[in-house]
Amino acid sequence: MRAVLGLMMWIFATGTMAEPVTTSLGQMQITPVVTGLDEPWGFGFLPDGSVLITEKAGRLTHVTLNAQPVSVKGLPKIKADGQGGLLDIMIPRDFATSRQVFLSHSVRQGRGAGTALSVGELSGDGSQLNKVQTIFEMREGSRGGKHFGSRIVEAGDGTIFLTIGERGDRPAAQDLGTHNGTVVRINRDGSIPGDNPFVGQEGALPEIWSYGHRNPQGAALDLQGQLWINEHGARGGDEVNRVRKGANYGWPVIAYGRHYTGGKIGEGTAKAGMEQPDHFWDPSIAPSGMMIYSGKLWPKWKGHIFIGSLKFDYLSRLNSNNWQEERIENADTGRVRDVREAPDGTIWFLSVNEGALMRMGPG
Repeated sequence: MRAVLGLMMWIFATGTMAEPVTTSLGQMQITPVVTGLDEPWGFGFLPDGSVLITEKAGRLTHVTLNAQPVSVKGLPKIKADGQGGLLDIMIPRDFATSRQVFLSHSVRQGRGAGTALSVGELSGDGSQLNKVQTIFEMREGSRGGKHFGSRIVEAGDGTIFLTIGERGDRPAAQDLGTHNGTVVRINRDGSIPGDNPFVGQEGALPEIWSYGHRNPQGAALDLQGQLWINEHGARGGDEVNRVRKGANYGWPVIAYGRHYTGGKIGEGTAKAGMEQPDHFWDPSIAPSGMMIYSGKLWPKWKGHIFIGSLKFDYLSRLNSNNWQEERIENADTGRVRDVREAPDGTIWFLSVNEGALMRMGPG
């Protein structure tokens, strides 16, 4: 906590004025923490209160205590291609002893690109990744530069979930012989957990945990350890889903939206053997980063889901008891790419428009 307070002092020492925002719990302040970022995509807190931030073009920035941001060297090979590049980051619970940092990113695959997961050890001074290795790479076969998915979540048992978009190849999301449109689950060394649902099934890739997804760009554990994701629909039909082992989430057979051309998607909104979303948006908000709040500072928001909107420039707060939505927005929110709860209970998010890491705290 002392380190976190030190970072708070660094924030306010920048001299940037906080902007008020009105919420259901009263007025709060949104303050820039780091500015000048180029398409920031993901961030994570280190135990000392400093922050690591990814930028899509391929830069990892370490914002240290009372110091200028440092570009971390030693990253894995990255192919920046359309929506691909350096994407999410996950700091595991044992970072203080392991020093490991997990990164999702796109890699060259023949004439195309695919989603990969790499891990390295952060040097003591926070300027270098060492012992970098790629522990997972989706099966080759997709071209084009969209729908990489790419959120990383550490499960309660230490395994790792990684979301992967269908890469614009809609039918592949129903094919268990590809990683397109799936959530995969692996061990920290890249090996496959024996209790994954499709281990031993002929024609199925054993890393797959769930499938039938379009482009999941947000993922988080709830307070009971259950995995949730949000995913982009097409024209309407963005979804929030509780992810169940082995489940099929329907894309592109069922959906609550339409193609961008206005045409019907698949067979309608429901089919036996395919999951229904817990919540969906129509029109689309283009959901991205996702966090489920602990209630530390604001107990009335305990268990509520926070999701960034890339389309309408706001932070969505969803009460999962009734799915009522509050839009938290002002001139500084912009396109929200990622959102996390800080160790002190404040809410931080990445604004693509502002090129900034922002902090929302008490007014």
